[in-house]
Amino acid sequence: MKSLSEQQALQQIPGRLAALLGLKAGDVCALAEARVAAKPPRADLALAAGVYQFVVEYKSRANAADVLAAIRRVREQAAALGRKAIPLVGAPYMGEVGRQLCAEAGVNWLDLSGNAHLEAPGLHVHVEGKPNQFTRPGRPSTVFAPKSARITRWLLIHPEERFSQQQLADATGLDKGLTSRVVRALEAQRLVARNEDGAVKVADFDALLEAWREAYDFSKHHIVRGHIAARSGDDVLRQLSGALRQSKAEYAATGLAAAWLMNPFAGFRLVVFYVAELPSEDKRRAIGFHPESRAENVWLVVPNDEAVFHGAADREGVRCVHPVQAYLDLKNHPERSAEAAEKLRRKFWSKESHA
Repeated sequence: MKSLSEQQALQQIPGRLAALLGLKAGDVCALAEARVAAKPPRADLALAAGVYQFVVEYKSRANAADVLAAIRRVREQAAALGRKAIPLVGAPYMGEVGRQLCAEAGVNWLDLSGNAHLEAPGLHVHVEGKPNQFTRPGRPSTVFAPKSARITRWLLIHPEERFSQQQLADATGLDKGLTSRVVRALEAQRLVARNEDGAVKVADFDALLEAWREAYDFSKHHIVRGHIAARSGDDVLRQLSGALRQSKAEYAATGLAAAWLMNPFAGFRLVVFYVAELPSEDKRRAIGFHPESRAENVWLVVPNDEAVFHGAADREGVRCVHPVQAYLDLKNHPERSAEAAEKLRRKFWSKESHA
């Protein structure tokens, strides 16, 4: 479908909202100017829809940075308008990360592809499964490709520090040209910022982390699935960690096992280790590893970029990836991975964790 201008999109939103609420198109209209919050910056729309009032901010892209910016604006404007105002974020298509960010912020959303989540006292509308009608041709940005993502990883591991581009290149092992292109792309998305000397720092930690997570695909690593007989996941973790340590190879636990060591909250069955080199078949047999896809409880993962080991550290005698890497790797893992990822985020990066 042809892309819409922002003006065209804003003209569609009242009708879409009316349909979701079971109202006639004319029953959703702009609030009287006198009732709209005067405090800048103002949201894109302020609508009366039956007994409800909505403050709407529309973004032409539903990436993490833009969705977070929209959430902040509509919440501020809704608060200024009064307790009855409902904050609402609109987009051509709201992806998984955008939906998650809105849910965590308690903000409603709708997209022009037909999906929505509206919730308020006396109101609950949820529509999902409609395909994206606004897919864009061309190759996606490579700012989070394995090597390029070294810049993002390094900045997230050191969120309070500033780095010159030369320092970033030296720290990540990237050449100056690629470093410059990645930094410019991140800056264009308002994910990093420079000071007057040109030094680079994370501009919005949550937005940068979630933008990377949105693009991240664990399946792009080389995964060897298998089974090691043991009484518990912790036994497998300790047994495999000891064997890898003895082999002198570079390794680090990730996924649920690493999350448990960082923030214990539930047991786990699946143990995942990054290994710089896959142990030989003889060595795998020696530690009791048997290839298995149905009863698997171990993944040995050869990463698509060695930088997954950046920031790795020992935790309770087990070498683990940095929490940022563990958070990424939990995406779409089995068991209670989604919950584990949220626990990590709250422990390490929420405002409450630094209070």
